[in-house]
Amino acid sequence: MKEFDTIAAISTAVGNSGISIIRVSGDKALDVVDKIFVSKNNKSIKDMNSYTMRYGTIVSLKDRSVIDEVIVSYMKGPKSFTAEDVVEINCHGGAYPTKSVLEEVLKSGARIAEPGEFSKRAFLNGRVDLSQAEAIMDIINSKTEISMKSAVEQSKGKISSEITKLREKLLELIAHIEATVDYPEDDLEEMTGQKVSIELENILNEINMLIDTADEGKILREGLSTVIVGKPNVGKSSLLNLLLKEKRAIVTDIPGTTRDVIEEYINISGVPIKIVDTAGIRETEDEVEKIGVEKSKEKIEAADLIIFMVDSSKGIDSEDVEIINAIKSKKYIVLLNKCDIGKCTDKNQLSCLNEEYVINFSTKTGQGLNELKELIKELFFKGDISSKELIITNSRHKEALIKGKRSCEAALDALKNTDAIDLASIDIRNVWTYLGEITGDTLEEDLIDKIFKNFCLGK
Repeated sequence: MKEFDTIAAISTAVGNSGISIIRVSGDKALDVVDKIFVSKNNKSIKDMNSYTMRYGTIVSLKDRSVIDEVIVSYMKGPKSFTAEDVVEINCHGGAYPTKSVLEEVLKSGARIAEPGEFSKRAFLNGRVDLSQAEAIMDIINSKTEISMKSAVEQSKGKISSEITKLREKLLELIAHIEATVDYPEDDLEEMTGQKVSIELENILNEINMLIDTADEGKILREGLSTVIVGKPNVGKSSLLNLLLKEKRAIVTDIPGTTRDVIEEYINISGVPIKIVDTAGIRETEDEVEKIGVEKSKEKIEAADLIIFMVDSSKGIDSEDVEIINAIKSKKYIVLLNKCDIGKCTDKNQLSCLNEEYVINFSTKTGQGLNELKELIKELFFKGDISSKELIITNSRHKEALIKGKRSCEAALDALKNTDAIDLASIDIRNVWTYLGEITGDTLEEDLIDKIFKNFCLGK
């Protein structure tokens, strides 16, 4: 079975660098590397102690010619990332030396690891649960300090611990119900519908508190999708450059310069912001610009936040009104740009929008920039951005919690309408199952495979 194969992959980014690391995991890891490693003292690596390193060379399996100078480290299972024997070869960085060393490892008996297979083995061997494994990838993909800290807390098992406690409470509740139903004549504490309802209400409150953190968590994990919209030549690209503190977008006085969307990440008080500069929205006969306008409209639909820019020196016209109608049902901030010219649009012209979200702005002087940043924090984090101890950052976890919540509510409805605790226990079991999907305890194997295939190669 391939689960017991010895696997290998490059665990560092391929490119010019000081070192690269090839990771080998499995019960034959030492044997595989020993065939192609010659230590400086000519000793076999099979006598290495765990958590030690040895200097030497990797040689060709075919003719024993030297391929690269390396340092080999060894972690004996189960005290390794995968809970298997792990050998890591530190070779010189660069695509060719790294590829050459990996090829010799594969010739010596290892097979190439599938994406996420090292993490999958850590999960299957009980080293981490599924939520912790996912957190490892979140650490790798984190874009700010706060998003990284949040992922680190999850990798320590904070969410797993909370979910496990909830599932234990549910299991205890199910056991009491079954004892009451199956052994009514025994001298056991009777579990009434009222008692079950009280317990379920408490569990439901805890589930709701976790769900309430999910919107903030998604932003910390994936970034706040923010789209800058407006007519051509109102200053959208200038705003992007101001936020990035570099000239990323072309800025001219010619309307319609931006034909395609430009996406960049910025950091506002620790929150990763995926900022999108779009083509100016207007009626146009230019086929290329028309495609850009359509892309802009698509980005508006998918965005968490819209930054609507208005040229305050010219006032509001029918094209601005069209954009207003498209964004007023979403979270938005309006920037009255070019206020440095001396004339600003009367905010009363934007009466259909919330005045609290309208800022006098200037991309030239930076006026209103701090106000914009504070308003973003207020809209999505109630003004306080921090890496909380417990926060749901994964949409899969949120979905499992929502399913658990619905089953919990269904159980409460059954108790309210029938007072039949045995009927409610079916939904309570479903809650227990859905919460188990978060840690991987009750998730089907093919779904687990799909999750790990989204991981990077070598992890």
